Amino acid sequence: MRLVANGLRHDIIRMLEASGSGHPGGSLSAADVMAELWFGGEMGYDPTDPDDHSRDRFFLSKGHAAPVLYATFHRLGWLSDDDLLTLRRLGSRLQGHPDAHACPGVEICSGSLGQGLSIGCGCALGLKADAAGDGSAPRRVYVLCGDGEMQEGSNWEALMFAAHRGLDNLTMLLDLNNLQIDGHVTDVCSLGDVDAKLAAFGWDVRRVDGHDVSAIRSALGRAKGVKGRPQAVVCETVKGKGVSFMEDRQGWHGKAPSHEKALAALAELDAERARIEKEADDG
Repeated sequence: MRLVANGLRHDIIRMLEASGSGHPGGSLSAADVMAELWFGGEMGYDPTDPDDHSRDRFFLSKGHAAPVLYATFHRLGWLSDDDLLTLRRLGSRLQGHPDAHACPGVEICSGSLGQGLSIGCGCALGLKADAAGDGSAPRRVYVLCGDGEMQEGSNWEALMFAAHRGLDNLTMLLDLNNLQIDGHVTDVCSLGDVDAKLAAFGWDVRRVDGHDVSAIRSALGRAKGVKGRPQAVVCETVKGKGVSFMEDRQGWHGKAPSHEKALAALAELDAERARIEKEADDG
């Protein structure tokens, strides 16, 4: 999974350099979470069919992190190498925010922050109703949110609704990288003790290192066993993770790397890949 995450980061840099615009920071911070969720056996779906409506559902609430979603779909074979290099171009399937009408596998057009969790609640409720009709287990819903967007009041309405309805087939993954466009979240509008707040709203809460795929796997596995309550996996991450000059830097929230910066970033990622492979060989 570490190699998968490294590959996602590699694609993120490539497509952002090609586009000349986009959001590297929050895409890079979520790569390990996306790798484990999609390729670690946690989510049920048909990898050969992006239009399979019987699968578990995934909603990218922080839609500006679209590059990490596109990199995931590229690895699945739902997007081609050529597709990646069209990011944000007119007529491309890869818009700056995911477009469900253009890109295979995208559930909703997202990016208006604070909406993804509410949509996930409705989907989870509908899937539970469908399952009740035939006695099957409901399909699961996963929503990836950013910590900056948790300043939106609509998210807290959704949190309350999900607990009231007992949506135990709903899991929110909170990318807690402590940076938003205006600076550190703790400076702009702190979430305070977000774990305690989520628990007070009736959610099952587990905090993990969002770059430790084993910890993410354990938390997602535990979430599946929770009954009667939605689950939140609070993932402590570093914005820009994997590229040293982007890590925890506000300026890389929404700025694409130049050719020179992209080469430097890819060199770092290649070196990290070599280290991971060597560890595997030595082990």
